[in-house]
Amino acid sequence: MTDGDPANAPETSDGPAGRTAAPEWAAEQDVQEADAAALVGRQFPDLRGAPVRLLATGWDNTVHLVGERWAFRFPRRAVALPGVQREIATLPALAARLPLALPVPVRVGRPSGAYPWPFWGAELIPGRELAEVDLSADGRVRAAAGLGAFLRALHDPELAAEVGGGLPVDPMRRADPAVRASMSRERLDRLVRRGVWSPDPAVDRLLAEGERAGPPPGPAVVSHGDLHLRHLLVGEDGRATGVIDWGDLCRADPAVDLSLAYAGFDGAARTALLTAYGRPVGPGRELAARVLAVCLCAVLADYAASTGRARLLAASLAGLRRAVAR
Repeated sequence: MTDGDPANAPETSDGPAGRTAAPEWAAEQDVQEADAAALVGRQFPDLRGAPVRLLATGWDNTVHLVGERWAFRFPRRAVALPGVQREIATLPALAARLPLALPVPVRVGRPSGAYPWPFWGAELIPGRELAEVDLSADGRVRAAAGLGAFLRALHDPELAAEVGGGLPVDPMRRADPAVRASMSRERLDRLVRRGVWSPDPAVDRLLAEGERAGPPPGPAVVSHGDLHLRHLLVGEDGRATGVIDWGDLCRADPAVDLSLAYAGFDGAARTALLTAYGRPVGPGRELAARVLAVCLCAVLADYAASTGRARLLAASLAGLRRAVAR
């Protein structure tokens, strides 16, 4: 299980006298294993003394596994708190309606003098991040088909009518290809300066097309909002097992979630995903999804290169190439 919200963060900039500002993913509250054990044990006595180990860190949350069963998410940055509240309020209702597992906030911790923000625990979902698994061609088809069926259920208009009313509408403008194309160019330039990416004419053409386009016309559906290579969990055989990190849960054009069809899959696997999805995509929505795929992969690659995550870097750069593959 992992976490992150890369695509809405500001650029890191140089501070006074040439000092570099802290990375945009730097924690404001960094909960270590001992801290997590104390916080959980104080509010959930049945877990007092249970083993605690770090499971994952992302931009917005640190995740600790407690008692080898409960994944507890502790916000790292104040900007994540509205998303935490949306997860607590909405994920239980969503989980009952969707074909893959979601992290359901069963144990909700209150703010205290020891830690000022709410936190929550869900039963651990089996599987590994798509970015971390080397799947066979058949495995990628299985993963893609499972994701397509999941997105079909998530994007059901009836679900939007039942649980989507209180959700914000695409607050980060992720379905707007002009906005995301500009952000992509900035991040790709950083990758070039790092020496991990060479300009690709196909990517440049896609972004130029995106800069001339408007957002798809909708309608807005319930959207994960940040569905990238780290947020789909799969088994070793490729079977999709769960979708995690719902801090950007919102209503948005389906393109926002369909970006993973282009960043994570190509060829027969992408065909399997879109077939299982079974809803019209259309050229405008496909363009928006492809541009967002480039944006998310560029930001993930920058993050991975900065933090020494070689496997995530390789997966993100592969995602950039998939985003323009036909």
